[in-house]
Amino acid sequence: MTPIINRIPEYAALEVDGASEGASSTPAASSTSTPTAGSAPASEPTPTPEPTPTLSEETEAAAEHEAGDVPMEYQSALRKAYSYEENMDMSKMGIYGQLVSEYGEQFSPEAAQYAIDNMTDVDWNANALAKAKSYQEMMDMSPSAIYDQLVSEYGEEFTPDQAQYAIDNLSQ
Repeated sequence: MTPIINRIPEYAALEVDGASEGASSTPAASSTSTPTAGSAPASEPTPTPEPTPTLSEETEAAAEHEAGDVPMEYQSALRKAYSYEENMDMSKMGIYGQLVSEYGEQFSPEAAQYAIDNMTDVDWNANALAKAKSYQEMMDMSPSAIYDQLVSEYGEEFTPDQAQYAIDNLSQ
């Protein structure tokens, strides 16, 4: 699965493997040219075109702009939401509840909603299936009991469709 830091917009352009930021693997354009008929005399240098920003530079600039517009609480809620999704295979509702809980993260409802709304690359069906497998393997639960646990407001709070996907894809 993609590391959390790569899926958060303000970190999307950062190198995780230790390579320096802004480094480009694209070779620089050569400014040497061969004069042809009708071209400028050889004594005048050919103008060098302005460097075109690389995709990572554009992404970095957009991320800096976006990060500047997003309150720190919202950014923190998004990072924490991805942590719950990655490590605990939680549902949207489960993550939201944990983010706003007085016994959990205590983020504002607005920050929690921002986090949920911006988790666009998550496969919630895969999370439901991972939870279902855990219940099947560790607690020896029946498919019917697993489904109930997945959709329960006191359980995992997956949608009925996500829970059904999980049940349909459990090994029998």
